[in-house]
Amino acid sequence: MAKKIIATGYGDPADVLAVTDVDVPSPGPTDVVVAVRAAGLNPYDVKLVRGVMGTKPEKLPLSLGAEVAGVVHAAGAESGYRAGDEVVVYPAAAALAEYVLADADRVHRKPADLGFAEASSLLLAGVTAVDTLATLGVTGDDVLLVHGGAGAVGSIVVSEAVAAGATVIATASDRNHDHLRESGAVPVAYGEGLAEAITEARDGKRVTGVIDTVGTDEAIDVSLDLVAPHRIVSVAAWGRVDDGIVVVDGSSEQSRHHRRAAVEPLLEDAASGRITVDIARTFGFDDAAEAFDELLGAHPRGKYVFEPK
Repeated sequence: MAKKIIATGYGDPADVLAVTDVDVPSPGPTDVVVAVRAAGLNPYDVKLVRGVMGTKPEKLPLSLGAEVAGVVHAAGAESGYRAGDEVVVYPAAAALAEYVLADADRVHRKPADLGFAEASSLLLAGVTAVDTLATLGVTGDDVLLVHGGAGAVGSIVVSEAVAAGATVIATASDRNHDHLRESGAVPVAYGEGLAEAITEARDGKRVTGVIDTVGTDEAIDVSLDLVAPHRIVSVAAWGRVDDGIVVVDGSSEQSRHHRRAAVEPLLEDAASGRITVDIARTFGFDDAAEAFDELLGAHPRGKYVFEPK
């Protein structure tokens, strides 16, 4: 038997999260069973538990976690993997567990120089970031404004845009400005006076594109004063699509293509240090509810990572 975190209902994680015993999966011909070393916790998981994404009783109990890194426990004869291989699974299902079953086409070899915690927390945010950059077509000639530049998606957008040679201006809270400077971006504080702060930061250069990871009206309004709507790509501002901005979520064929193509390069970039994944906290079966509560509140910059204990 093996352990797995589930939600028995919708609501406060302390009330509905539970640890249950399940059978260790057996692989089919093209399947891989991975012994979990680390799994990324994302805001989507927390919103799912709290019922923000809907409260259909037929979906209960909920299995949680969409990205994982670990070691192959067993593999089907046609999977291309064997026991002992270090791998990353994305997209994964039911990753907050001791074992995960996945089809081989969702399994990727983990670079030796990339830690399990970092590998487990890279791809969901990473493929989203690359999708925004590819959709906008960012090059070294761009002056790019990034809203939410210190978040999980925004920090990868900043790193990849800087590596491409773009000039990057990024909004964040004051406590994250040093981090943005170290990443090669010009930081500005969001809130009152944002437009003026961006004007000062761009130093006479014309902003050519915007990537928004926060979705606030403030971010979109300021952006619309700088560029044409089609030069604003957002992952969050669904309420502003009538303004002509481009919102990406992985549902279009173009978006899916961008995300599929991003996986291997992202793993390589993280292994080389071109992208860094900061870990804010690790948690296990016993303190999962506490980690879920923290993630949607004020918390340190970085990812929350589940490690079976």
